[in-house]
Amino acid sequence: MSNTIKVKIREKGGVNQLRQDGFVPGVVYGRGVKNTNVFIEAPILEKVLQKAGESTLLELTIEGDPSTSLGAGKPKHVLIHDVQRDPVKDNLTHVDFLEVSLDRKIKAEIPLLFVGDSPAVKELNGTLIRGIQHVEVEALPQNLPHNIEVDISFIKTFEDHIKIADLKIPAGVKILDNSETILASVIPPRTEEELESLKGDVVEDVTKVEGVVKQETPAAEADSQESKKPAE
Repeated sequence: MSNTIKVKIREKGGVNQLRQDGFVPGVVYGRGVKNTNVFIEAPILEKVLQKAGESTLLELTIEGDPSTSLGAGKPKHVLIHDVQRDPVKDNLTHVDFLEVSLDRKIKAEIPLLFVGDSPAVKELNGTLIRGIQHVEVEALPQNLPHNIEVDISFIKTFEDHIKIADLKIPAGVKILDNSETILASVIPPRTEEELESLKGDVVEDVTKVEGVVKQETPAAEADSQESKKPAE
């Protein structure tokens, strides 16, 4: 198998220092196996994600671990089950590796790859609408596809659409989502009347909005204060 990856054993704690040093802390876990805390160089993990994604079977070797569920020194079969990123810097902050058995089917989210050119978009100036970005499948780990293609060249008119039932699914893979789910369609461009209606300025009285109090002008405020003075 060409998709291989190496990680190292890590002690509990010290994850912030690992991240500062350019590593990503993680854990290897699975059915009937002991969780193992590991870490990996961030650039290496980024490359693996770009190449394999989260649905491609990998061979993972844990350096510093004298025993694995598959025998000493032998690689584990894993999927990248979850990755976490810093919401601001987008740096990888954690990764989960799910150890799987090659003879047990699993469920996974597979990304859809929209390919081709739709005549309804290219020639009729329509707008492509993507219904969903992933589908849930069930398959043996080694049969999981990296992605599933959606060929939008079949959408020639505004009445055409592509459903899950229209997809070409690899052998040994079963899609669990509703086969009638629409994945892609094209809507027509806006009419001149619709565009004109969007040009009109919308004027609202903010004082009618609940919680908004209209402030008095200085003159009105002065009159109000004057009326509150006690009679001399």
